Amino acid sequence: MHITRQIWIQLAIFTIVSLSAIAVMAVGYMQLPTLLFGVGHYTVTVQLQEAGGLYERANVTYRGTEVGEVQDVQLTTSGVKAVLSLRSDVKIPSDLTAEVHSTSAVGEQYIALIPRHAHAPPLKSGDQIPADRTTVPPDISSLLDATDRGLAAIPADNLQTVIDESYTAVGGLGPEIARSIRGGAALASAARNNLDDITNVIDNLPPVLDTQTQTSDSIQLWTANLADVTKQVQDNDAALRGVLRDAGPAADQGRQLLDQLKPTLPVLLANLVSIGQVAVAYRNNIEQLLVLLPEGTATIQATGVANKNTQQAYRGAYISFNLNLNLPPACTTGFLPATQIRVPTEVDAPDRPAGDLYCRVPQDSPFNVRGARNTPCATAPGKRAPTAKMCESDQDYVPLNDGYSWKGDPNATLSGQPIPQVSPGPAATSATDGATPPVTVTEYDPATGTYVGPDGHRYTQTNLAGVASTAQTWQSMLLPPAAP
Repeated sequence: MHITRQIWIQLAIFTIVSLSAIAVMAVGYMQLPTLLFGVGHYTVTVQLQEAGGLYERANVTYRGTEVGEVQDVQLTTSGVKAVLSLRSDVKIPSDLTAEVHSTSAVGEQYIALIPRHAHAPPLKSGDQIPADRTTVPPDISSLLDATDRGLAAIPADNLQTVIDESYTAVGGLGPEIARSIRGGAALASAARNNLDDITNVIDNLPPVLDTQTQTSDSIQLWTANLADVTKQVQDNDAALRGVLRDAGPAADQGRQLLDQLKPTLPVLLANLVSIGQVAVAYRNNIEQLLVLLPEGTATIQATGVANKNTQQAYRGAYISFNLNLNLPPACTTGFLPATQIRVPTEVDAPDRPAGDLYCRVPQDSPFNVRGARNTPCATAPGKRAPTAKMCESDQDYVPLNDGYSWKGDPNATLSGQPIPQVSPGPAATSATDGATPPVTVTEYDPATGTYVGPDGHRYTQTNLAGVASTAQTWQSMLLPPAAP
């Protein structure tokens, strides 16, 4: 038989197409390179407590996608060992859980690889997944038997009632149930997208639960107190309802009252804020005053009304009023010198001297012990100062001197604190040399013959006026002046 050239060409083309189809079927469908040589795959061993119906060539999925198959299932001394052949082009985290599932009630098991941390190192050939990170489904026969026993235990009449009532409860709620199912599906999808965070929360949840267990006594006490509160609310339900019913009108009346008090009330509240700030600053002082006030009142009552309505009532209080003049002497240090003290008869109102006027002797001096220099600082416990500015600063009180009056030039003090300054007094004549002290000028009352000396004391001399008698004896100089 003679075969033409065209037939040879057709036979060659048919042979090439057949071989190509066989190669495609062997490589793509039958996966002979993978089965025979493991090309593009690597193996991982999974330790299982039991097979759970798993078989060779079963699928292996990762995040719902097929990534390999079960290459072999073998018995071991501790359970079952399943060898997985996984695709090399899919990076699967090594920190995962292997779960055996069924695609239907009659079998068709597969292994689902569920990652625990997406950032874990990928699996590599030869890795093993321990049994404590694997799960298998329950035996279907035992499950069916338990289901059958459970259904047999349900009374038929009661089941019929449950079905009827269920129909009555959910009948016509199809759209709502569908919406609930769609919401659950969206929630599950969001949970899958945030699987790492959810897994992290689950892993770190035990410390929180342990805290709740450790504080169970406190939680029980809190719930008991809450129960008491709710019981009181229940017992006073009528009063509570009255408060809720009348609170609105009462609040409206209060608002109307506040509107009527404008603008007086805002000004009063603003002033009370200022008073409150002062009270906060002097809280300790106010507290001490409230502590000593009852004691002081009791002392006054003991001395003032002890002999009331008695025969000795004419005596008055049990106090001896002795006139201790100049015991101790008056403190003049820190005040104006005697030559600049104003005469009491003057009625003008000049500007006050610059600086602070107070007794500037040492704080432990017996003179004027209740003076401004010994005022306790409210904001600085343990510190005493004459002014609030000095209390708030780091400066301490420094006395001018320890005497009764000025000593030397007051401007030469090293205290660094402001001292009284006034303009020079009436012009005084001075001697030609510096050794002669200046003459002090003061006002003299010819009617009484009195004047104030440079030391601040009052003196009497009746023969300084032009109308004085020319005859003066030592006796007349000792006697007080006669009344005009």
